[in-house]
Amino acid sequence: MVYHNLKALIKGIRACKTVADERALIKQESAAIRASFREEDSYARHNNVAKLLYIHMLGSEAHFGQMECLKLVASPRFGDKRLGYLGIMLLLDESQEVLTFDMNHANMYAVGLALCTFADIASEEMSRDLANEIEKLLGSSNTYIRKKAALCALRVVRKVPDLADHFVSKTKNILADRNHGVLLTAITLVTEMCQIDPGCLEEFRNAVPLLVRHLKSLVTTGYSPEHDVAGITDPFLQVKILRLLRLLGRSDEKASETMNDILAQVATNTDSTKNVGNSILYETVMTVLEIEADSGLRVMAINILGKFLSNRDNNIRYVALNTLNKVVSIDTNAVQRHRNIILDCLRDGDISIRRRALELSYALINEQNVRILIRELLAFLEVADDEFKLGMTTQICLAAERFAPNKRWHIDTVLRVLKLAGNFVREEILSAFIRLVAHTPELQAYTTSKMYTSLRSDISQESLTLAATWIIGEYSDIILEGGLVDEDQSSRFVTDVEVVDLLFSILDSPYANYLTRQFVLAAITKISSRPTTSVAQQERIQNLLLQYTTSPELEIQQRAVEFASLFNLDVRGGVLERMPPPELKATVMGVVSENKPVGSVQPGKDGDLLGDDIPSASAPTTNGTAQAAVAQSNQDLLAEIFGSSSTPAAPSPAPSQKSTVDDILGLFGSTSTPPVQASPFPASTPVQAAPSAFALPQAQAPAVQAPAQPRLTAYPAYDKNELKITLTPQTSAQRPGVVNILARFQVSGNNSVTGLNFQAAVPKSQQLQMLPMSNPDIHPGAVETQQMRVMAPAGANIRLRLRISYSVAGQGVQEQVDFNGFPAGLTGGT
Repeated sequence: MVYHNLKALIKGIRACKTVADERALIKQESAAIRASFREEDSYARHNNVAKLLYIHMLGSEAHFGQMECLKLVASPRFGDKRLGYLGIMLLLDESQEVLTFDMNHANMYAVGLALCTFADIASEEMSRDLANEIEKLLGSSNTYIRKKAALCALRVVRKVPDLADHFVSKTKNILADRNHGVLLTAITLVTEMCQIDPGCLEEFRNAVPLLVRHLKSLVTTGYSPEHDVAGITDPFLQVKILRLLRLLGRSDEKASETMNDILAQVATNTDSTKNVGNSILYETVMTVLEIEADSGLRVMAINILGKFLSNRDNNIRYVALNTLNKVVSIDTNAVQRHRNIILDCLRDGDISIRRRALELSYALINEQNVRILIRELLAFLEVADDEFKLGMTTQICLAAERFAPNKRWHIDTVLRVLKLAGNFVREEILSAFIRLVAHTPELQAYTTSKMYTSLRSDISQESLTLAATWIIGEYSDIILEGGLVDEDQSSRFVTDVEVVDLLFSILDSPYANYLTRQFVLAAITKISSRPTTSVAQQERIQNLLLQYTTSPELEIQQRAVEFASLFNLDVRGGVLERMPPPELKATVMGVVSENKPVGSVQPGKDGDLLGDDIPSASAPTTNGTAQAAVAQSNQDLLAEIFGSSSTPAAPSPAPSQKSTVDDILGLFGSTSTPPVQASPFPASTPVQAAPSAFALPQAQAPAVQAPAQPRLTAYPAYDKNELKITLTPQTSAQRPGVVNILARFQVSGNNSVTGLNFQAAVPKSQQLQMLPMSNPDIHPGAVETQQMRVMAPAGANIRLRLRISYSVAGQGVQEQVDFNGFPAGLTGGT
């Protein structure tokens, strides 16, 4: 059955009971349409193309109707032209050349159809061919055609950026147009041209006063029913103008000064009770924060964001928190005024609001408010979801390290964290806390007492158990001699039996694990060597150690055998004496699950990290589990890339059995750093290859004047797709064959690089160690870094194979580069 029009065909298809019936009907109708096309009936062609487009929308083949669409476009009837252009847009794409656009037709709507079709399917070659036609139509006296031509010019500029200059003069003219539709498309075109070609910025900066007049007219005009949206005149045009002003005012004081007054007027006169007004206020705030605005205007913009935080709409509150996170480093004091509202957001029911409020709270911490904010964060930690706890414990401890008013408060804060979320504390924080206690002899009695009391009340928190076990093992003689010290400095007597019983109970608890048992065995062995421990308890400890000499866990068995053998050696007292305080270093820690570093600070300076003994405390890293997974996946990936001819190294540091403590710590500073004492953890503790400690500003020794270092040279390793990577080597005559390399990443264009993954591999004869990257997202003007270390035979040349993957402007990039640009002789030798 042949259906004579589209309506009948739709009824027939809907009447099909099965998919097979529908396919058979479509196949039959397609054959009838083909036959009708061969008859060249101009009146039937319209119906057939309409039916064919419907068949195309259902997913069936309809390509055979392309030429019929072109014939319809050539028809003098407007209805045929409209259907023909629709068919071209649906059935053709930019891979096919179509040059039958009737852009000089007397009917403006026919010209509009041609322009719409061009804007939809124009290819690069078609754009070059018709650019002159589009330029002429931009000067048309008809506003409808000017509007459509501006959109076509937008397509041309996106397809062929080199043609942007072609439209500059005509675009300047239509920026003065009074028609809102033309003005909207013109501003969209100018914005695109300025983003694609920075040279256009200077051309259009002269139009800033004109744009300001347009915006002022929109703000001050009365009710206009044609453009009114919720009581605001043409908010879409206002938003477009504000976005263009943001581009033109960036890094230009003169243009910024011109727009200051109108921005203040928009910010004060726009109704914030409706969503339409909030969208304009948000764009105003973003414009103020990006141009060279005066400080008063910036404060007003941040106050608008603070007002957003009180809005009942969660979307608006989220946007406000997200924006404040970006601007907190620009004007911290202005953001601080809204601290109470930000802290209230921690109790919000929306998890995304809580997450953004947390990030902002970290960035607000400073010396003046550290007690208040940490108290609030600890209160939230008590009720927070598990997914927040790892990041929170890390950030709270980093803030305590950086801004603690005194050591007693610092220790109390970390202890509170261990008690509230001890199962979510990173080992770097735990190690740093132990270092802090070792360097604070005046508080060792207080700390040991608090840890003993806390451990008696709760042994379910792993990090609390580990820290308390280590501290009690080191300083048990202090509490056995002087008793437990309370908050009011009063003391309570405790016996060695109670201490040993507590540690023994940990071994038998359901919370004990492989690592906990290692700590306990080391702690009780140390306690047995103290003069405050009775002979009976020493024998009890020795008997327990003998029981574990047959443990099925190899590490536990080895420790038990070695510790038990010490009881028969004269060197036992010397081996088990208190560990000397390890060297203090800044905790190599940064953002865990958040996007902001701790503290109200400006973005990091681009310093030369190779010569620094203490790396930046804001260098991000990942948790241990994630590191292991990433390391393994990178090993597998690089094995595929390099085969068996080279040894891959993951982007995160991996422990090496051959490396000494001094070798590993050499990654974090110059090779002239004095030797470091062993970590307070047992030797087999699965910690990262780079132990670290809190850097206490009030406890650090003055820096020793280092001899002048030779100027370091940066060698370009990669410069493509708006990303530039340089490698700066540093060597030491005292350690030939060891080369520290600092990789610097920066963008050369206006787009940010996100999700950067930097992998490296060296030949089998060399070894490579890498620290985490400071930030995988690189913004214009910022420099991110990553430290590497290569150990090679003396005299060997350093060769690297780099694999780089990232996203820029929404496009994924993956590159592989062989780098051998370092000069010979870096590794010493002859």
